[in-house]
Amino acid sequence: MKTLTEREANQYSPLSLAFLGDCIYEKYVREHIVLLANTNVSNLHNMSTKKVCAKFQSLVYEEIIGILTEREVDILKRGRNAKGISSPKNANIIDYRKATAVECLFGYLYLTGNEDRLLELMNIIWNIEIN
Repeated sequence: MKTLTEREANQYSPLSLAFLGDCIYEKYVREHIVLLANTNVSNLHNMSTKKVCAKFQSLVYEEIIGILTEREVDILKRGRNAKGISSPKNANIIDYRKATAVECLFGYLYLTGNEDRLLELMNIIWNIEIN
């Protein structure tokens, strides 16, 4: 995949970045869970859905915002404030917007080739307790 410059990545809408970031975030979650537990697919799915949902990603937003660079916070806020976010079915709108923000950041970091930063954030995410 071609790595984009920050300027090129900034030309994408926050919802486009979130569209990609959703996939990237879930890839890291699934990979971690598969390596953690060699179990049946139903168990893997149940384990992953706890980390890949708006409520948990809202916790992620709150946990990582304090360690992000100024640029990353800007991207996060672009995702959170994106227009056109539909009404969520299984989450409140605040959690859903924060989840979109996290996905936007993941899409941006992926497109700009910042895999080390993605892994660093995922290491933090794995230590977040699920309520």
